[in-house]
Amino acid sequence: MTVTYVIEGSRITGPDSFWTVVGEAVNGPGGYFGRNLDAFADCLGGGMGTPDDGDLVFEWRDHALSARALGHAETARYLERMAARAHESNRGRLREECAQAAAGRGPTLFDRLVEIIRERSGPDALRLL
Repeated sequence: MTVTYVIEGSRITGPDSFWTVVGEAVNGPGGYFGRNLDAFADCLGGGMGTPDDGDLVFEWRDHALSARALGHAETARYLERMAARAHESNRGRLREECAQAAAGRGPTLFDRLVEIIRERSGPDALRLL
């Protein structure tokens, strides 16, 4: 059995709203499905509202709006916040990624989310609409 979760891309204005929208899509109002990239990837591993058996599909509507909201500028802000809290052994890498994003280069948060879904759930688990 395939379970489809709808991500309303028009509601996404940054990472915080993405976590809210995806949490509600999977687990209903107020639902949790990660609050950062690592937690999101962990949730896709199962046991957090997704089916333990069967396929899941994320239908990401208005994904182009989300791609803009989660673009390079927002990615740079996200990485800057992460670098401020990271262990010193990770700060240099995060600051370099932040500088790349600020310059409009490298993967965006949107790119990373798409990659995580496809890696954890399979290439057919995401429909970008």
